[in-house]
Amino acid sequence: MSTDQEVTRFDTLLRQMVETEGHYCVNVGPDWMQGRTLYGGISAALCLRAVRLAFPELPALRSALIAFAGPSSGDVHIRPSMLRQGKSAAFVTADLTSEAGFGVHATFCFGASRESTKRQVLLEMPSLPTPDEVYRPKPKDRVLPHFTDHFDMRVAKGGLPLSGAPDADICWWLKALDSHEEFAEATLLALADAPPPAALSLYDRFTPLSTMTWMVDFLADDPRSPDGWHAAHLKSEAIADGYSAQNAYVWASDGKPLLACRQTVALFG
Repeated sequence: MSTDQEVTRFDTLLRQMVETEGHYCVNVGPDWMQGRTLYGGISAALCLRAVRLAFPELPALRSALIAFAGPSSGDVHIRPSMLRQGKSAAFVTADLTSEAGFGVHATFCFGASRESTKRQVLLEMPSLPTPDEVYRPKPKDRVLPHFTDHFDMRVAKGGLPLSGAPDADICWWLKALDSHEEFAEATLLALADAPPPAALSLYDRFTPLSTMTWMVDFLADDPRSPDGWHAAHLKSEAIADGYSAQNAYVWASDGKPLLACRQTVALFG
């Protein structure tokens, strides 16, 4: 990104969102772009922000289903809609449009906490070197997308992106550089989509790609990590016919599981 290009912090961007006739609007600068579109994580986070503004009494977020139907950029407009709200759960959609046309459809499920007679968590964080012991990779044939300036991403295990690795199985340390505790939920959603898909490790040169659908389960009421670092494990389970099916898990740095994700990625090479 050029030094004269204006940069907008994540928390500042979310605070700039305003309501106009049922839409929630904000201008998103080029520092949040990935190629010709806003990167998916910021689009999802903005949809969540609009829903939280429209319905401030909603309980904790439990899951999100997001379809990236087209590119988004510049002035974005998000229309939240309550599908149904019960005693403990609510389903809300958000449609994002911009000067590029229709971009994103998101469905969020919110649910209040309640006591459970059974508890079982089988998602153990992998053993990884600390963030200080690993480094942030640089692609060998192109500059990083603009949005990556907002994150610190370090490969902790597995083949680097564009390394021609034998498998698409990679672990990262991730940290948002300009978030705020007020937006911990949205920060985590944005952060989870920041690293490139695991399939990119198989390639020895850059190939265009695009996320089509993304499903995210939130596994904890408190999505924060003690030191801001998060461990992520991304694994592409099937790559064929121009698509990759990927699983991903995110933990707080103390090992608490935070997210379980499923992603469909279109590959153009």
